[in-house]
Amino acid sequence: MDVPQFIGLLALVLGLAKVLGTAAKRLGQPAVLGELIAGVLLGGSVFNCVDPHNEVFHVLAELGVIVLLFEIGLETDLKKMIQVGGAAMMVACVGVIVPFALGYLVCATLGYQPLVSVVAGATLTATSVGITARVLSDLRRLQEPESQIILGAAVIDDVIGLVILAIVAGLTQGEAVTALGVLKTSGIACGFLIGTLFLGSYVIPPFVRSVTRFQLAGTPTMLAILIALALAWLASVCGSAVLIGAFAAGLLLRSVPQANEIEHGVAHIGHFFVPIFFVVVGASVDVRVLNPFDPQNLSVLTIGGALFVVAIIGKFVAGYAPWWFKGKKNVIGIGMIPRGEVGLIFANMGLATGIFDAGLYSATTVTVMATTFVAPALLKLTFPALPGTEAQEQQGIEELLNEP
Repeated sequence: MDVPQFIGLLALVLGLAKVLGTAAKRLGQPAVLGELIAGVLLGGSVFNCVDPHNEVFHVLAELGVIVLLFEIGLETDLKKMIQVGGAAMMVACVGVIVPFALGYLVCATLGYQPLVSVVAGATLTATSVGITARVLSDLRRLQEPESQIILGAAVIDDVIGLVILAIVAGLTQGEAVTALGVLKTSGIACGFLIGTLFLGSYVIPPFVRSVTRFQLAGTPTMLAILIALALAWLASVCGSAVLIGAFAAGLLLRSVPQANEIEHGVAHIGHFFVPIFFVVVGASVDVRVLNPFDPQNLSVLTIGGALFVVAIIGKFVAGYAPWWFKGKKNVIGIGMIPRGEVGLIFANMGLATGIFDAGLYSATTVTVMATTFVAPALLKLTFPALPGTEAQEQQGIEELLNEP
């Protein structure tokens, strides 16, 4: 694809995401739902305009989710998250164990081999924090205790997901899984997050204050983006997830005096990159496998339907795990439902290693995407948007008009 052709396609992607995102908001739904639908329409099973495996789109989508998690970190009160840390840990652990066990049992019951069942169960474990966080942000609910539990659990989920990913990768390559290897992966993921927040709290704020003394236009925003990208890269080098690095950067920069300017500037950058991420996620859906009149799809629909049910149940019950929490547990359960890009990584691994055939890959992919589509609408019903203050509305009018 040449450059002018790609530019035209990019304009189509952003334009359709904007139109359908706006339409979704007019219908009382989160904008992300419209962006996901735009991806489905532009994907290979409908108009075949966007290839989710295209390297350029993949890079832009990764930048989009990094910017999104950085924005969420800027809006997250770390003290509030620590206050709900026990509840978040409980939700995360139950939200990994139950879906994995149910997914394994479903596949084993339908006659699949143990290794196939393990990989299929793994696709149901990790929550896609990007999608839920975006919806909570659209609803102006990020500061609620339920939201803090969801975000904390999703971050812990990612750490656990890294461990599971390492184990599954070893199994698919015929390697033996050792307790030492599991502990090493867990230690790296947890150590990076804790170490970054501890050391960064002494280094990042003074560094930002010293650099921004030069009074150059846009300096705080660009400096913040550089820090987010650097920590995302460092997280990957250390064997953790880039999303954890970006989220940690947001948490660290929330305390600097220029936080409001940074948040405003990053939001504008997000208007470009974030919709691309959701369009690429939506483009991965092959709607043709949902045709019930094609006999070849019956087995796919059977396993896909069963996995979808246990995927919903497994995460929803996790919301009730912290029995001492007095808030809306159903909201927590719903917020943990989306699998998004995390589940697709496991599904792609299964297909690439030959463990999944095309049918099972389609079934798991549709399951992952269905959970992604269900959650925003359910959150909107159970956790209605909070009205903004008049000052917030006046200050944020541009963002509201341009919100994808």
